[in-house]
Amino acid sequence: MMNEKEMKRQAYDALKIDANRIWKLIKVQMDNLTLPQCPAYEEVLDTQMYGLSREINFAVRVGLIEADKGRDIMMTLERQLASLHESVTFNK
Repeated sequence: MMNEKEMKRQAYDALKIDANRIWKLIKVQMDNLTLPQCPAYEEVLDTQMYGLSREINFAVRVGLIEADKGRDIMMTLERQLASLHESVTFNK
């Protein structure tokens, strides 16, 4: 049986993996498929970010992660995506 500390670490790691998956998905989409102004891009991004925010909210509510760690995951992903968007916008 896992102890509480291990469960919290695994929950945090899983959320970080999900955030990284979203970043990779958006990067592939921007590199190969669409421009950042495309409605399909915006819909995918919004849907993925909303889903991650709900995962984080659930993990916070059940005590698996602290709220500030959840905010950090979202803010880091948002910064990464903004940087990616900027680099793609200026290079196309």
